[in-house]
Amino acid sequence: MLRGLTWFGTFYDAAVLRIGGRARPGTARDALWLNVVERQRVADGVVSLRLGGTGLPAWQPGCHLDLHLPSGLRRQYSLCGNPEDDTYRIAVREVGAGSREVQSLHVGDRVRVRGPRNAFPFAGIGPVVFVAGGIGITPILPMVHAAAKAGLDWRLVYCGRSTTAMPFLDELPIGHVDIRIGRGGPLLDDAQPGGAVYCCGPASMLDQVRAEFSGRWLHFERFSPPPITGGRPFTVELRRSGVSLHVPADRSALDVIRDFRPSVAHSCRQGFCGTCDVGGVRICVDRPTGDRLVVEEL
Repeated sequence: MLRGLTWFGTFYDAAVLRIGGRARPGTARDALWLNVVERQRVADGVVSLRLGGTGLPAWQPGCHLDLHLPSGLRRQYSLCGNPEDDTYRIAVREVGAGSREVQSLHVGDRVRVRGPRNAFPFAGIGPVVFVAGGIGITPILPMVHAAAKAGLDWRLVYCGRSTTAMPFLDELPIGHVDIRIGRGGPLLDDAQPGGAVYCCGPASMLDQVRAEFSGRWLHFERFSPPPITGGRPFTVELRRSGVSLHVPADRSALDVIRDFRPSVAHSCRQGFCGTCDVGGVRICVDRPTGDRLVVEEL
């Protein structure tokens, strides 16, 4: 499913739709070296970076960039600026080594990126309810602006620990915006079954939204990979080293391989970025139909 979304997102990126974006040189498959042209602290623990360069591919709401950091880490960050700008903007909350490295970048530094790619495309059809939790506002913000610009029937529920921890409050368009400190009560009390819901936030928020919304058009982006349910145990064989490792039903091959070799490259852990792809096997999500998964190279 995730690979299908990635394919759809690539196709979607290629079309400049009415919901925003203008054609520019370059393609989303090219690796680019971009310069940090602006750095701002936009909330407690959150830094916004604006990246500039030549030949920037167009993007649409929901797109993200893959950042290839000097340490070798790769991280994905949603584009949260205006698709009409000639720069890319991301916002990063400090939650680990990768985010700390990104936040340490300053104006004038260069960073290698790939993208934009879209695994969370906005169809531009209303009525629509947007739900964001904390830094989850980053992919949602351009969608809200696109919905307002297109004259759609829309509403935003934006939750956070405090207003000082919620980035871009001052950039929200005038409209039906519900700012909540904490997350008490229903999130989708007036969502229409025939409408759409776009949600980005922590796992508990996604669980609540899925429980509340009975409609068909539910779209969400996760901060972290979902738990593995209904899996079966198997053995992963590292052919080059001749090692076989047992993978329990509730863990991924990536998790187990990292116990054996912590340096193995990975990033999204949800099957779409391709960082951990080894010979066509995405070890963060792929499971064999039998009881053995063979990894040719690692």
